[in-house]
Amino acid sequence: MGSAAMAVIGQSCLGGAAAMYVLANGTSIPQMIQLAIIVLACIFVNTSILAQMKHKIVFNLLILSAVLSVSLIILNNFIL
Repeated sequence: MGSAAMAVIGQSCLGGAAAMYVLANGTSIPQMIQLAIIVLACIFVNTSILAQMKHKIVFNLLILSAVLSVSLIILNNFIL
């Protein structure tokens, strides 16, 4: 139960940071698409945790969300 709470908090903070870096570059269509991807990934993880899905599904969604968030942070902070 404690791991689920830490996963929700950590993943939500990482998703929020990614959203901040995306929006720092403007509000054009490509940024809104990136923002939608981040928000959907975070929603899927939080929903899977709250719905008490299988551990493997929750873990895979958590890893996917973290990779997406970190890659979009790197993309918007260093490349764009």
